[in-house]
Amino acid sequence: MSGPLHGYRIVDLSQIVSGPMATLLLSDQGAEVLKVEPVDGQDVLRRPTFSREGFSAFFLNNNRGKRSLAVDLGQPEGRQVILDLVAGADVFVQNFRPGVCERLGLGFDDLLAVNPEVVYVSISGFGPTGPYADRPILDPVIQGLTGMVAYQVNPDIPFPDLVRNIVSDKSTALTVAQAITAALLARERGAGGQHVEVPMLDSTLFFFWSDAMVDLTMVGDGVSPGLTLSEVYRLTECLDGKIIYFAASTEHIHGVSRAVGHPEWCEDPRYNLDGFAENPQNLLDYGVMTADAFATMSVVDALSGLLEGDVPSGPILEKEDVLVDPQVLHNGSIVTWEHPEAGAVRQARPGARFSVTPVEMRLRASAKGQDTDEVLRGIGRTDDEIEELRSGGVVA
Repeated sequence: MSGPLHGYRIVDLSQIVSGPMATLLLSDQGAEVLKVEPVDGQDVLRRPTFSREGFSAFFLNNNRGKRSLAVDLGQPEGRQVILDLVAGADVFVQNFRPGVCERLGLGFDDLLAVNPEVVYVSISGFGPTGPYADRPILDPVIQGLTGMVAYQVNPDIPFPDLVRNIVSDKSTALTVAQAITAALLARERGAGGQHVEVPMLDSTLFFFWSDAMVDLTMVGDGVSPGLTLSEVYRLTECLDGKIIYFAASTEHIHGVSRAVGHPEWCEDPRYNLDGFAENPQNLLDYGVMTADAFATMSVVDALSGLLEGDVPSGPILEKEDVLVDPQVLHNGSIVTWEHPEAGAVRQARPGARFSVTPVEMRLRASAKGQDTDEVLRGIGRTDDEIEELRSGGVVA
């Protein structure tokens, strides 16, 4: 069978990552995605960084599987092309600044008039209104505003730092993909079309909150003390490298004690979850003791002991090592395919597996406007009409 979203069509005007990554995920799940690009200029992800034959890695990683048409939205004929596409679509996605689509005549009410069942998604930095609504925005700014940068501190090197990937954009993209499927489900149940607003600020704060804001979740007095994960997380030094482990239960703590050759610590009431909760100094002392012990062990011996004790643990792989990790290979987590111009392309497959409606990666990617004629013919334009639009600079 086809993917779970087979038969749905998405008109995607979004650029960079917050929208394109969401529609890429939905494309792999079976939806048809039409990526609308400008006639003049291009999506910034098409810039020639880590690129070959006009296709950048960043673009491919967010726009594989989509068809591309280039339309000048500033011309009435270009606006009409979008309206005609939306008339036969299920979802419309845009991440312009608030008000831009309305000024172009492509706001929610404009599209609802041609398709009362459309799910209209607006992605913005801060939302449609408010003191920051008109500000330009990119991922690291949102990281700063949500407390993420201030929280991203290694206690051993105490200064804040960015999360060194676009976590705000990507958490927003996952929010968008989930919201679209929820809105489509609601439509199937009779809700009709609706406008879904997704501010990056709110999406990132929700993503960040679960663990990072535990110390600010409870309001008022009488809250027991504790340590945040930022204070607890550490890389562990061994003789010949570093490892990662995390003990989240008393059983894990006892596994660590045995792994470092001190099973007698398992009998000490200070060195378990209750002992750590009663006195945080016990946790700090235990951390020093185990760090000193691991520093005398090889990475292989340390991991062997931890895994024998059923403690969550693993090596710190370089990016190249990830490609040949045994579990990654077993899962088929990475797919290599051949693009006719860009050549061999390596990408991660989607994480969700469906038993009845399997996901199949759409292993193709279009140059800007490559599919314009085909898409326009699909909405009834003749070859003569397409040529007239192209000669007028409406499409490319």
